[in-house]
Amino acid sequence: MSRYDEKMALIVVDVQNDFADPNGSLYVPGGEEVVDFINREIAAARDAGATVVFTQDWHPAVTPHFSKEGGIWPVHCVAGTWGAELHPQLDHAAGETRIQKGVTGEDGYSAFNVSDPETKVISSTGLERLLRDSGIETAVVVGLATDYCVKATAIDAAVAQFTTTVLEEGVRAVNLKPDDGSRAVEEMRQAGVTIS
Repeated sequence: MSRYDEKMALIVVDVQNDFADPNGSLYVPGGEEVVDFINREIAAARDAGATVVFTQDWHPAVTPHFSKEGGIWPVHCVAGTWGAELHPQLDHAAGETRIQKGVTGEDGYSAFNVSDPETKVISSTGLERLLRDSGIETAVVVGLATDYCVKATAIDAAVAQFTTTVLEEGVRAVNLKPDDGSRAVEEMRQAGVTIS
């Protein structure tokens, strides 16, 4: 029996070359290991008529998000580059929804919201409206990285009153500090996210 139905969305977070390829500029340890699992989930979601959404960091070349401009991260996922492309083994189809984050230099770990790095004003990516318009009630989240974009996306989904599950086999953590990933899992649980 499938875990998916037509009122569910599978949100595939940032499975991009810079995160999921060992040669990527912000490689998440083990990032490439999630691709086969996620592909099986994508196939199951499609077969059940669920919505599949792919998210991408999609930064300009100059943004306060990057360490060279005062942020904390190396240059990564610059729009139109190899690093920003979805992993070549990820099963993504033309026409399936993509949500691109940070397009004009915003900070944005969540697939739902981004914030202006200077004013901190938060704006929507449009994902919540898309899910509501599609009749979605449940969100299943996989991808990279557990302690940043997956966590922020899952918590925002729960805050928006979607029944939300993160599939542990389909995520990996950056772990800038030891145990960041396990702390993120606990934060998600406290926010009402099911970890499966």
